[in-house]
Amino acid sequence: MKIKAQRLMAIKHLISSRKISSQEELVSLLEEEGFKLTQATLSRDLKYLKVAKVPDVETGYKYVIPEVSQKAENPFPVNEEFPVSGVESIEFSGHMAIIKTRPGFANGIASVIDSHGPYEILGTIAGDDTILLISREGVSKTDVINALSLFMPGLKEKTL
Repeated sequence: MKIKAQRLMAIKHLISSRKISSQEELVSLLEEEGFKLTQATLSRDLKYLKVAKVPDVETGYKYVIPEVSQKAENPFPVNEEFPVSGVESIEFSGHMAIIKTRPGFANGIASVIDSHGPYEILGTIAGDDTILLISREGVSKTDVINALSLFMPGLKEKTL
């Protein structure tokens, strides 16, 4: 049986890559990928991921993964180049990563990561120029980089 983190990533991938209009259709697609789950479990997963149903010309409605909406709720706008401009490198060891930053940038970058709250990341601890990032069980290095790249474009080039 595959674990919850893998199932949530599969749900995000399926919804992002296809027009899915019902939970039954999504359960069927997940079962094809080896996930066994009930409609109730899927419903909880969709709520956890904040999946929305929006009108669609072809299917009537479709599921969508919401854009990271923290920016709209944040009264203090962040320069889009800020997070990645302060990152010097990111290196992984197991479920942890060390992000080296320019002096004084670690706290701000860790705050940006935590405020976006990607599922793949449990949390961060920041010093002056170093961030300890802890990822969830079953989440790969690539998943973490992809999640961070959604709001920190250019991060992939800084990976060791």
